[in-house]
Amino acid sequence: MQLRPESLAAQLRKGIKPLITLHGDEPLLVQEAADAVRAAARAAGCEEREVFNVAGAHFDWSGVLGAAQEMSLFASGKLVEIRIPSGKPGKDGSEALQRYAARPVEGVITLVLLPRLDGSTLKSAWFAALDSAGWQVRIDPVPRAALPAWIAQRLSAQQQRVADGPDGERALAYFCDRVEGNLLAAHQEIQKLALLHPPGVLSADDIESAILDVARFDIRQLCAAVWEGQVARALRMLDGLRAEGETAVGVHWQLSNDLRDLARVRAAMDNGRPLPLALSEARLFGPRQALIERAVPRYAGDELQALLGDAAICDGVAKGLRRADWPDDAWDAVRRLVLRIVQAGRSGRAAQRRPLALQG
Repeated sequence: MQLRPESLAAQLRKGIKPLITLHGDEPLLVQEAADAVRAAARAAGCEEREVFNVAGAHFDWSGVLGAAQEMSLFASGKLVEIRIPSGKPGKDGSEALQRYAARPVEGVITLVLLPRLDGSTLKSAWFAALDSAGWQVRIDPVPRAALPAWIAQRLSAQQQRVADGPDGERALAYFCDRVEGNLLAAHQEIQKLALLHPPGVLSADDIESAILDVARFDIRQLCAAVWEGQVARALRMLDGLRAEGETAVGVHWQLSNDLRDLARVRAAMDNGRPLPLALSEARLFGPRQALIERAVPRYAGDELQALLGDAAICDGVAKGLRRADWPDDAWDAVRRLVLRIVQAGRSGRAAQRRPLALQG
């Protein structure tokens, strides 16, 4: 049974299941969910805890299978933690987990910790066995659009809040810009505000003087900002990735890959394919499909072909081939490509808003 992360605490207060699986790649939220499960297990009488870290293809699963049977003489119950950092238990592990999930033992609560899982793993027999035996909670990163509310909720929990109206919104936006992509650091900065200021309203100056710039980005976040037309955010992310040691070639590759997929979908639509079929034929699924689906109406086929030409030039610059009308620096070339993509998308949005009689 799948639970939403925000409902886990309420479910634990009603009673704990014998097997709980947490999977996701947001360390803070995974840690908090795991701590909530451990606390509920202790409240249910699990005074003993045994941890298994599954590493490598030759992990001995017999210890895991036997752990539930070996109850301590001094504890009324046991919490068994199975941590699989790779998310791939292997053939032996798959069989062991299915057997383990099929035979729950009274007094034993099992917590399975996994990273973010791909679609094929979510459909695997071993994951289905874990799901049917208890709760599974998928923990995703907090998206940028939801981050202000997340910060406000955490501040409220420590009896603090920002001012109402535009001043408070600007303060939260400033906070988000400094911690985006680094939720653990955001949590620490929120705790710091509790130490620096008493309960009540925090001014914009309070936040700006206290919050460090600890934002962390990945290339997919940058691409999402580009295709959503958020130019200032995209350029800030580009600078952040460069400072963190990412390569211009890696950033360019992902942008170009998105461009090719977008052009493929646009061409299929121009040939009469409906959007869902065009996306399916391009083998786009999940968040990537949603991103391309939102972007494709803003670009015409000829614009995308021109952008693909720009991407080819940028690729050459990134690999040391100079072009007279392009910057010599690879990062400056990627920056120009980002600006051209955003500009083309904004032109498309303007055309969509223009009255029909003025188009053409």
